[in-house]
Amino acid sequence: MSPNALSSTNLCTGVLNENDAETIDGGLLEERTHLKSAEKRQLKLVWRNVTAFALLHIFALYGAWLMITSAKFYTIFFAYSLYVVSMFGITAGAHRLWAHRTYKAKLPLRIILMIFNTIAFQDCAMHWARDHRVHHKFSETDADPHNATRGFFFSHIGWLLCRKHPDVIAKGRQLDISDLKADPVLQFQRKYYNILMPLLCFILPTIIPMYFWDEYFLNSWFVATMFRYTFTLNMTWLVNSAAHAWGHRPYDKNINPSENTGVAIFAFGEGWHNYHHVFPWDYKTAELGNYRLNFATAFIDFFAKIGWAYDLKTVSPEIIKRRAQRTGDGTHNLWGWGDKDQDQVEIDHATIVNKKEY
Repeated sequence: MSPNALSSTNLCTGVLNENDAETIDGGLLEERTHLKSAEKRQLKLVWRNVTAFALLHIFALYGAWLMITSAKFYTIFFAYSLYVVSMFGITAGAHRLWAHRTYKAKLPLRIILMIFNTIAFQDCAMHWARDHRVHHKFSETDADPHNATRGFFFSHIGWLLCRKHPDVIAKGRQLDISDLKADPVLQFQRKYYNILMPLLCFILPTIIPMYFWDEYFLNSWFVATMFRYTFTLNMTWLVNSAAHAWGHRPYDKNINPSENTGVAIFAFGEGWHNYHHVFPWDYKTAELGNYRLNFATAFIDFFAKIGWAYDLKTVSPEIIKRRAQRTGDGTHNLWGWGDKDQDQVEIDHATIVNKKEY
């Protein structure tokens, strides 16, 4: 058994990287779904957070109204652009690079991702990655920061409105994050976060539309800043909530994370969550062969082309097939060309490029 698969007090419920896996197809030897439960306890609300998030969503709704009625096109496009870079800062940065180490990035790309991540304002990447590692190692237990067994609302936003369960703090302290602490880019972000975050997430997004295309302050503040920021938060939270509730489970039917197309669309490829929890070390977080619903993978591949991203980890088709056959719910798509379930019409009308003539 892998030494990393155990905590000091109880078994983990998931793996964090390929070294944690105990089976050849990336799983654990023991069935541990019985450990996935939530302690019945009275949640202690943090009223400062409740008030802040309530106001944030009210402001966002007003921003949505202004976006329809009075905001300039440039402001709307600017807000969308900030949403895009924010999502890359979370998906390609805090998630795939720093939390899971699915690839390596040279200094210029790490700086870009740090800036994008700061615009997203979901805590510094070091803390985000630490909490996400706890989420995978102790998924859907009380040590999981956004334990989905407590319901949709808790896993979506409720976990931010109350005090953390003591297990979250305890397990977070046990995990090795020395790699995160050793990254000078993350050190810089953490040290100056209280300066960088307000500047990049709130101040500049408000000033830029006013200065460059003479936008009204109300439109700039409520559309480019409040609506954009709140929308980005909710699209990220859907990975914790909707993708742990609805969808197929072709790789492991024994866990709640699911393949959710809707979440994948808005979270840039993070909705293929059953695959991701089974193979969290895959830089694609999915088995998809194209970029239509996985923009973060396209982002990483682009920087791999220019040499800024390297050592991209993925999973072989043989391992995927083995795992889907062993623990999947039977909804896995065709393995590929020549699968016994492949439609003959597809075969007859397929285009084969650079075909070898015999």
